[in-house]
Amino acid sequence: MKVFVCAVLLGLFCLLLPAMAKTSAPKVQVYSRTPGEMGKPNIFICHVSGFHPPEISIDLFKNGNQMPRASQTDLAFGETWHYHLTKHVSFTPSKGDLYACKVTHMGKTQTYYWEPDM
Repeated sequence: MKVFVCAVLLGLFCLLLPAMAKTSAPKVQVYSRTPGEMGKPNIFICHVSGFHPPEISIDLFKNGNQMPRASQTDLAFGETWHYHLTKHVSFTPSKGDLYACKVTHMGKTQTYYWEPDM
C-alpha cells in the first residue's frame, strides 16, 4: 500500500510541477553577423533567450514578407531551465528595406527590427 501511495504522489508531483514553473518572457536580440552595409551579403540573426516554457516560434521578415530558407538551431536550455533558440538567414540589405523578427511566446507576439550599424 505504501508503494502505491508513493507512486500516486510522485505521479501528481510530476503532473503539477510544470504547471507551477514560472513563466519567463523571452529576451530578443536582432543583429547581423557583420556590420550592416547596404548591398553587401550578410547574415540576419534573431537570438531568443531566457524564456520558459519552451512554447515559442520565431519568424524572419523582409518588408512584411516571410524570408525563405531561414535556419533555426535546436531548442536548448541552461541550468535554470530557461531556453534559448536562434534563427538566421542570408540577406543583402538594401536602402529602404525593413527587416524584422517576429517572436510568439505563450500566445503573445512581439516584433523586433534590425537596424544597420551605419
